[in-house]
Amino acid sequence: MAVTFWKKKPAEQPTKPKGFWREWGDAILFAVVAATLIRWATFEAYTIPTPSMEHSLLVGDYLFVSKLHYGPRTPQTPLQVPLTHQTLWGTSIKSYSDLIQLPSYRLPGFSEVKRGDVVVFNVPFEDQHPADLRTNYIKRCVAVAGDVLEIKNQEVFINGKQQPTPPQSQRRYFVDVPQPNDDLKNAFQQQGVVDYYAQGGTPQPNPAFNTPVYMVDMTATTAAFFKKQPYVRSIVNDATEPGKAEADVFPNNPDYPHSTPAPLVNWNRDNYGPLQVPKKGQTVQLTAQNVPIYQKIIQRYEHNEGITVANGQILQNGTPLASYTFKQDYYFMMGDNRHDSLDSRYWGFVPADHIVGKAVLIWMSVDPNAGLGGKIRWSRLFNTID
Repeated sequence: MAVTFWKKKPAEQPTKPKGFWREWGDAILFAVVAATLIRWATFEAYTIPTPSMEHSLLVGDYLFVSKLHYGPRTPQTPLQVPLTHQTLWGTSIKSYSDLIQLPSYRLPGFSEVKRGDVVVFNVPFEDQHPADLRTNYIKRCVAVAGDVLEIKNQEVFINGKQQPTPPQSQRRYFVDVPQPNDDLKNAFQQQGVVDYYAQGGTPQPNPAFNTPVYMVDMTATTAAFFKKQPYVRSIVNDATEPGKAEADVFPNNPDYPHSTPAPLVNWNRDNYGPLQVPKKGQTVQLTAQNVPIYQKIIQRYEHNEGITVANGQILQNGTPLASYTFKQDYYFMMGDNRHDSLDSRYWGFVPADHIVGKAVLIWMSVDPNAGLGGKIRWSRLFNTID
């Protein structure tokens, strides 16, 4: 029997170096995977396109939104091009396929949604995209699950207690001036007022005034400034009186953007409620009066089968429901620019599974109305969001 006590190790073959394109391909693949994971689980960059949060957030602010606060959601629509939302970059081509739709779960976060948080969420009334790919809105959470919300003369009350108004929030005012002049326009610019409603920068006719007026959104502090100026005749807050029904507010408008023919309640944007925000585990008795409030929740947001609405009743598989127990929490969101914000006053509650994250930091701010030399708002860079 032959026994081998020692055998020479064969020489190792040198590793064949990667080609140029393979090296770049591996690097790009790694970067895409890493960026996708970071974007999904930690922070994502957003921009402010509309004035609904002014002056707390301005058009042209670039934000970091934390997914860590409330916990990231598992993807509901997995067949999607990485680092896209609804469409491929610069096109109207869908960046996803909805052939596969998975249940969505939220991983643990280190915070719950609280009153006063500035929150990014998928707008619930949109139905042309899956829930996790609906358009992102950013608003302030004014009421959480279980709260009773009421708005009285533009002030928010939660559970009967008046809430503090965000210091940079805006309302709409009519500015009456005897004659448009450069002093007024210069003051608008210095005070950070953007006149969204005056065509060509000129005042417009209004039946409540004998002369044309400017209709602008501004903070209470800015309005107080203009009241003291000699070139301003008067400033009037554009307030809607209590009891005057607006057909386009929720639940008069249970399915935005289509409103009902006749108002169900005499609420309006400035005088609203009382309305209780649904809470997980809460059971409500369903009546003809509250069906418009709960029908979208039961029919669309809670993933129930066989739900229909007919003759003021909610039915499941043809059987009327006398009561319902909510499966998740809901929230009531409002923009800080209270008279120029499409928010929960118009389309109702935000489901918990539509919450994306908490806005935490402004990392860049670009003024779209400024000249080339003054585009960047340096004072806003790296400001935290309150």
